[in-house]
Amino acid sequence: MARPPLPIGTYGAIRTEQVGPNRFRARTRFRDYDGKTRDVEATDVSSPAAIRALKVKLRDRAIPNDDEISRDTRASSLSEKWIEELTDEERIAPQTIDRYRGTLRTAILPALGELRIREVTVGRLDRFLREIAKNHPSKAKGAKVALSQMFALAVRHGAIPTNPVRDTGRLRKPRREVTALETKQLETVRTAIRTWQEPVPGKPGPRHTGDLADIIDLMLATGARIGEILAVRWSDLDLSKSRPVLTISGTLVYVKGRGVFRQGWTKSEAGYRTIVLPGFAVGMLLARKLTAAENEHDAVFASRNGTWLQPNNVRRQWRQARADTDLTWVTPHTFRKTVATLIDEEANTKSAAAQLGHGSEEVTATYYIAKPAIAPDNSEILERLGADRTAAKSPARNREQRAE
Repeated sequence: MARPPLPIGTYGAIRTEQVGPNRFRARTRFRDYDGKTRDVEATDVSSPAAIRALKVKLRDRAIPNDDEISRDTRASSLSEKWIEELTDEERIAPQTIDRYRGTLRTAILPALGELRIREVTVGRLDRFLREIAKNHPSKAKGAKVALSQMFALAVRHGAIPTNPVRDTGRLRKPRREVTALETKQLETVRTAIRTWQEPVPGKPGPRHTGDLADIIDLMLATGARIGEILAVRWSDLDLSKSRPVLTISGTLVYVKGRGVFRQGWTKSEAGYRTIVLPGFAVGMLLARKLTAAENEHDAVFASRNGTWLQPNNVRRQWRQARADTDLTWVTPHTFRKTVATLIDEEANTKSAAAQLGHGSEEVTATYYIAKPAIAPDNSEILERLGADRTAAKSPARNREQRAE
């Protein structure tokens, strides 16, 4: 009966022999990835050293293929090919690819870029990700996503048999405390904006407009993201209805080389929604409509030059406006959480999720509603656990009653 062949990528018994003074050779048979079994050998100054040299050679034996990605390809080259593939496929938004590039530039390549694919082990990746997660959990999560996709490409090209990222440990997930604005805090916010918008005599530069106050009012009226608010066009509004509405149909995004532009779809499918506006927002929008200058984008919030207002500029303005308050923790996203919390208190989580454009109520409850989880009323069931305590006290009560 014929001896079964070696499994692909494995080797047989190692034999050693002395081939000269202080020179030893280790040899074995290795079944390559093309199915052929070949002799592989290595030499060194001693028999154990020759065996170790042979094992290193076997470990590093490249998979024979005609592909441009192999075990010896550097991680930096793999990342370039991965970005090229994403760009060619056109299935991922350009701003997402830009975010991947940023993760590669600031985190992955400085630490791993010069390593060969075969050198990027599970242990090395695990240590790398955990080190980042100590101070930057979200950055570590982004790096793990990028690395997983990169090495999935290496697996598809036959450079490695499995993706090493899959076996790394779970990253630390920081505890999140959702904080919404209370009524007094909201009054402080509006006061800070009014103070910031007041003209300062002798201060150079253009006067502040009323945009910031109106933007925050519309965020509080809708719960929409800042990019969605700044992408609102007059054509997205119907203020003539008995119940005026706003349709959220796009968002502002930034792509390197192109700048800020309006993307004609929202972050998710659930983000495309029509919202009934409260009266204070309708009044603000009607007032803006009376004085609004025309612009080519039909934008409700346009710059003085008629271009889209950049989200980063609005965030910067808000930081300046709140500088003299104790609300430095308040960001534009805080207004979104405030809306979700109020709707959940007065209606339910489902309504809050629909208002914010979430496809999952769990996301809304976990990250946007400021309240602890409420357990069901099990007090009558748990009363049974106090039965012995009640019985033990009853004789004493009886004695007290008799004494009286």
